[in-house]
Amino acid sequence: MKARFVRLTKRILIIWGAFSFVVTIGIFALFVYQTSFGNRTKENTLSTKDVRFVLGRCGLEQKQVESIIHSYVSSRSFSGDHLDAYAIKISNVVDAELQPLANARSLKWYRGDSLPELLNEAIKSVSTSRQEIPWFPTEAELRTSDFYVYPWMIRYSGLDPSAATLIFVRPSDRILFYFDFKI
Repeated sequence: MKARFVRLTKRILIIWGAFSFVVTIGIFALFVYQTSFGNRTKENTLSTKDVRFVLGRCGLEQKQVESIIHSYVSSRSFSGDHLDAYAIKISNVVDAELQPLANARSLKWYRGDSLPELLNEAIKSVSTSRQEIPWFPTEAELRTSDFYVYPWMIRYSGLDPSAATLIFVRPSDRILFYFDFKI
């Protein structure tokens, strides 16, 4: 009986060891992949399906996406730092869609030339990314009446934004710009 118990325990430990070894190798392979060749910056590789969520976030109809003009998806650092930016041609922008709703307290469109102070700080972060996304409108352009901005998310570290997801639209040519960063 004792010998049988020892054999059974031995088999269970061998199976457990093999399983642990395979899981460890898998985790190591995933780590190597995500920190090396699987974590690269991608430019102009997105499809219209990949960016439809942007319109859904800001209350526009997702089926309005006509084409992707530019896209930039940076590699992710170990802590999640990144920069993603898209320029999307949409089929229609109605001024009524850009007007704040009567019951909307925080999530609404703001005209570029009349921004609240917290949003001003977040828009400054756009200018620090011009090297990676030269096609994105400049900070000065975004602060004009030609643009509307939808602040999906802004996180602050002290008084400086450490992460933000901002959606801009220029109704004159029906182009929507998406800007998402974390530092």
